Amino acid sequence: MPAGDTVSLYVQVSFCRRLCWFCACRTQGTRNDAPLDRYLDHLETEIALTRAQLPDDLTVSALHLGGGTPTLLSPDRIARLAIMIREHFTIDGCEVAVEIDLTECDTARIDALVDLGLTRASIVVQDFDPLVQTAIGRDRSEEETRQTVQTLRGRGISSINSDLLYGLPHQTEPRLKRTLQQVVDIGQDRLALYGYAHVPWVARRQKLIPQAALPFPAKRLELAEMARALLTDAGYVPVGIDHFARLDDSMAKAAQTGSLRRNFQGYTTDTAATLVGIGPSAVSRFRQGYAQNAPATEKWQRLVSEDQIPGARGIALTQADATLASLIERLMCCADVDFADAPPELAAAALTFLRQYPEAGRVEGTTLRLLDRRAARLLAHTLETGSSTIAEGERRYSQAS
Repeated sequence: MPAGDTVSLYVQVSFCRRLCWFCACRTQGTRNDAPLDRYLDHLETEIALTRAQLPDDLTVSALHLGGGTPTLLSPDRIARLAIMIREHFTIDGCEVAVEIDLTECDTARIDALVDLGLTRASIVVQDFDPLVQTAIGRDRSEEETRQTVQTLRGRGISSINSDLLYGLPHQTEPRLKRTLQQVVDIGQDRLALYGYAHVPWVARRQKLIPQAALPFPAKRLELAEMARALLTDAGYVPVGIDHFARLDDSMAKAAQTGSLRRNFQGYTTDTAATLVGIGPSAVSRFRQGYAQNAPATEKWQRLVSEDQIPGARGIALTQADATLASLIERLMCCADVDFADAPPELAAAALTFLRQYPEAGRVEGTTLRLLDRRAARLLAHTLETGSSTIAEGERRYSQAS
């Protein structure tokens, strides 16, 4: 990293009181708080080890606490975490975002997060319908969400977002529509609308979900289209391929100005080139490539206790990789790609794509502009592989769209 660089920090809290069946994230269930204290002990060491490898004069642009369940930490543990971070990094004035689980969040925790510097809260909704929630192992009500949002607003938190899923078991258009209307009425500033990824061969807990109750692919698309139409009619602006924001929100503005970015957490307004991940399974992004910490908490703790940076694997980017990644990120964020300085084979692949799907976009000079953002993933696949089709049996994917 160059001297004076700007970095974004991500801290992974890989614990949940109860594991939701739909979730494919690397998490660990715990019924008591002893593992949380061991986690913080090792996290304190990793923060110090990591800071020692970074330039002295760096600037932190954003701090994100993800998981897992960051709000599983009690108020005193959140305060301890704040001290640990502030000892090595200056986070005053940067964006501080935290993922909040309603079943593990009260006013004392919110106050502790505000003391940390909370500026944006992310509340996971997925779907409010009781039948759908039972099928995915969740129990979160509209009223809990509304009360938490009101508490956050009362503490001066002006940016609140929620995640929603389509393609869940027993999900129908009336049920999802009701959830969407409730979320709109609560008044979040940003919404993410993801397709549920059913990958029980990766996340064994998903085997608890009744596969026969999952909507067929055509129905998934209908759910997605209904949701997009409802949210845009309610005043949200489409951002990228799966986000929506109020017109005055910074994410909507970033999409309009072309400064929107996308990383492993999703869309972001943070423009730092470097993302430093801390904690079990956390992902870091550098100019040279990507690195991931040991996913298993036990191995992560062992490496940290040996005063080692707990990296488990990494990917070094070639110049060709970096160019392709930049083009695809631009495509995913702004639905356009300028091929003026791109390798000719990428421009040729894009033109082949347009000949096959002429209504997906148009070419203006050296720039390809998508007219239908739903084509972004397929065009990205075309740029990466040179083909706009995926061979049967080539890879095993979920039905997320």
